[in-house]
Amino acid sequence: GFLSYDVNRCQFNSTELKDIEYIYSAYYNKLEIYRFSSSVGKFVGYTEYGVKQAKYFNDLPGEVGQWTAEKERYCQHNIGNHYSNI
Repeated sequence: GFLSYDVNRCQFNSTELKDIEYIYSAYYNKLEIYRFSSSVGKFVGYTEYGVKQAKYFNDLPGEVGQWTAEKERYCQHNIGNHYSNI
């Protein structure tokens, strides 16, 4: 069988939103196909198919803005959880 999955993650060194990077990655059979990174500000492809997907998503009106907003919605919400567990 084939395995397809997505991963959302936040990388941060402080509680300040400006210091946080939100990353969304799409995988197929353990290979990263494409990624959105808030620090890059767009989708980037890592395979031939992923490059096409990244271009498609980057060209959609509002798509990059929606994923950029995920940094605040997804990461900022979890900052307190992370720091309270340390």
